[in-house]
Amino acid sequence: MAATERDAPAQSATADREIVISRVINAPRELVFEAFTKVRHLSRWSGPEGFTTTTRAFEFRVGGEWVFVMHGPDGTDYQEWISWTEIVPPERIEMLHGESRGDPNAFESVLTFAADGAATRIEMRAVFPTKELRDEAVEKYHAIEGGQQTLSNLAAYVTEIIQKGVED
Repeated sequence: MAATERDAPAQSATADREIVISRVINAPRELVFEAFTKVRHLSRWSGPEGFTTTTRAFEFRVGGEWVFVMHGPDGTDYQEWISWTEIVPPERIEMLHGESRGDPNAFESVLTFAADGAATRIEMRAVFPTKELRDEAVEKYHAIEGGQQTLSNLAAYVTEIIQKGVED
């Protein structure tokens, strides 16, 4: 018997334009959320392995911007711009991410933070304007591996905070 369309699993209308990365981090949700809200935290962990970040402007609020440069291990600089569109502490952060304000290729990103016992399940969902831009991010810029490495760096950073007993 042939499968019908209604038997097929539901797929989001943006699935071919999305990248979704998640990880459980052994830290309280409030701490994991805070690591995204202050530049002193972001500069310590944000980005894939071997990358560093120089912040030019940072204002964490709806409508605020984070303007920064990611420095690749090969010496390549990547101009980055984020504008926050929704902030629901400590549950969700929504943003627009591109190379600069007005970037026609900017993508929407949603970070969700869910308590998982004493840990936090974080999900990063990026939706690109086109499938081609999503594919370029995956193939040329290794966005999936970079996102996984970034969450690994975040996990190590918040673990270090917990071990030191530092509270900000």
